[in-house]
Amino acid sequence: MTDLFPGFREERITVSHSLADNVTLKCRIGGNGPPLLLLHGYPQTGAMWHKVAGPLARNFTVICPDLRGYGASDTPETDADHLPYSKRAVAADMVALMAQLGHDQFQVAGHDRGGRVTHRLCLDHPDAVIRAAVLDIIPTRTLFKTATQAVAQAYYHWYFLAQPAPYPETLIGADPVYYFRHKAGGLSQSGLSFFDPTAQAEYEAAFSNPAVIHASCEDYRAAAGIDLIHDEADLDQKITCPLLVLWGAKAPMHKHYDVLETWRDRAVAPEGHAIESGHFLAEENPTDTLAAFKKFFKC
Repeated sequence: MTDLFPGFREERITVSHSLADNVTLKCRIGGNGPPLLLLHGYPQTGAMWHKVAGPLARNFTVICPDLRGYGASDTPETDADHLPYSKRAVAADMVALMAQLGHDQFQVAGHDRGGRVTHRLCLDHPDAVIRAAVLDIIPTRTLFKTATQAVAQAYYHWYFLAQPAPYPETLIGADPVYYFRHKAGGLSQSGLSFFDPTAQAEYEAAFSNPAVIHASCEDYRAAAGIDLIHDEADLDQKITCPLLVLWGAKAPMHKHYDVLETWRDRAVAPEGHAIESGHFLAEENPTDTLAAFKKFFKC
């Protein structure tokens, strides 16, 4: 199997904070320079950054964790409000993780669900986040409040995964590899051809774990509930750090929204542009994604 992160080390780091005790996260760490945290999306792991992490590590200390509930990280017990899988709880994981690594301040990029964690990081921990990038997302509240029939069909999984347990878990669990390939392939016009076989094997192995299937559903249940409550409470709060917004020119989000415009209400001065890609920017077009990162992040 290919070493996706040559020169990086893997660690399992246990974090605790006001919203969680003893959550262990798998992390890949490499490079030298200012800390840059890279957060993956659904239904993936930190491996999704493998095409850009090495070049970034020449100028940054790059940290690629598996978020709680994903990959090889812990899958904590949930509660009736799905708070353990709220973006607030996951953002607190990231602040605790970075503090354990000696970084009280850092830059961060998040794709998909990781982008939503990045948004919450900027709101809850503005003193920690120096610069932030979100990839191929619009704000969660905006999507739920403005979804048309076409949006709902393109992002049907938002509503399917948020259904009460164990309904989606049971259906996905019947053939998780098929579900992964269907879901991931539907977000790109290139099918799955851009996935490195080793990375895809990692995604599929993780997503075949019933605990990860359940946790990822909890992520979406939180998005449809407690995350919206938190977002509603923070409507008068904006991201104050520099924010880079990137999205795929061939992705469904670009088809249905003016992506950059959706962030103008949520950030003081967002900037950004489309990348010639489907949903998975860092894997479909790592060259342009890397160029945008190098221009935006400060080393």
